[in-house]
Amino acid sequence: MKLTAIVEKEGNLYTAWCPDADIASQGQTVDEALDSLKEALELYLEDEDAKVLSKAPLFTTIEVNLHGKASHSVGI
Repeated sequence: MKLTAIVEKEGNLYTAWCPDADIASQGQTVDEALDSLKEALELYLEDEDAKVLSKAPLFTTIEVNLHGKASHSVGI
């Protein structure tokens, strides 16, 4: 099963979050955070009642200029 993972640096740690299952974990490196997230997801998915979104989330960026006009692009 392929799931989405988002990694952000928070202070001295990296946080990895899976929006498909709303599960998060952390580590001192990106790899540690992802490994920890994978382990948490595998444990979570062992439960018969575990819920995972059936559709992949859409991620996009928004660029705002100094004049208040915004543009957007969609990344899939």
